[in-house]
Amino acid sequence: MSARRRTLCCSGAEGGFSLIELMISLVLGLLVSAAAVGIFLSNQRTYRATESLARIQENARVAFELMAREVRQAAGNPCGMNLPVANVLNGASAATIPWWMNWDRGIVGYDNGALAGAAAGTDAIEFLSSGEGTVTVTRHDQQPRNPGSPASFKVDAPIQGLRAGDIVLVCDYTQASIVQVGAVRDGNTTIEFGRGNGQPGNCTKDLGVPVVCAANGSGKSYSANSLLARLHAVRWFVADNGRGGRSLYRVPVERGSVQPREEVAERIRDMQVTYLVAGAGRYTGAGAGVDWKNVIAVHISLTLQGVERGGAERSQLVRTLVHTVSLRNRTS
Repeated sequence: MSARRRTLCCSGAEGGFSLIELMISLVLGLLVSAAAVGIFLSNQRTYRATESLARIQENARVAFELMAREVRQAAGNPCGMNLPVANVLNGASAATIPWWMNWDRGIVGYDNGALAGAAAGTDAIEFLSSGEGTVTVTRHDQQPRNPGSPASFKVDAPIQGLRAGDIVLVCDYTQASIVQVGAVRDGNTTIEFGRGNGQPGNCTKDLGVPVVCAANGSGKSYSANSLLARLHAVRWFVADNGRGGRSLYRVPVERGSVQPREEVAERIRDMQVTYLVAGAGRYTGAGAGVDWKNVIAVHISLTLQGVERGGAERSQLVRTLVHTVSLRNRTS
């Protein structure tokens, strides 16, 4: 084949990108990649913020639901409002009465870390009430044949889980009495009590007003159709959780003994509580001389902190949520 024919058949058969075209392609690819990375990071931040907000809302929901249940029951008994109380627990009349023995108020608050164990600047609150599982008294055996024998209540149904050492309230439309159980018999339908009965124990079997650890009551005998319930005492506060943050804690009382604190919700930075007294026009803090016997509603504010750094400028998400609850026993 001649040189002329070789030139004609092969000219233009091969080609490629020039350097400028290659550089433009690389720049465009980088721009697309950068946009994709930006969208990914933006979505990731949005996801973290949403996830953090969801955890905040879940912690708040749990805390408010559990606290609201106890607020509604605070200062309550199954027989009526503001009944006189005969409290025969040892120590109930002492100047340094434990908080869970003082059933005269039903609700007490503390401002700005005043409760021992609470984080500085946070509020705390205590509730006392009759618990769930109210039963009807069918007989009150106040004076057994043997003077040294315990007195007893016969009830129409067992209280689930009631044991010796538990503290119960019995009441009718005239008064209420608080006593520690000595023994439970007959399938939890016979509740015995006497002097002693453990810690703190009872100072007397006389349940008449004005007994407060004194043997000078009226010899009260509860008639059939009186009501009996296990008592419920608990305190709520915010404290350091040992993991670099704060949590909301609950401390119950069982069988005359304050139990270890229970962590209810984590990442609670602050709790502020105000109270509405019957006849007042606004909520006030615990330090304002609140008339605890006439508190009818509680306003709770929780400040919660998110887990992930997903807020503005990658800061941790912080939200303050509020809840207002009425004391059912004082507003119904």
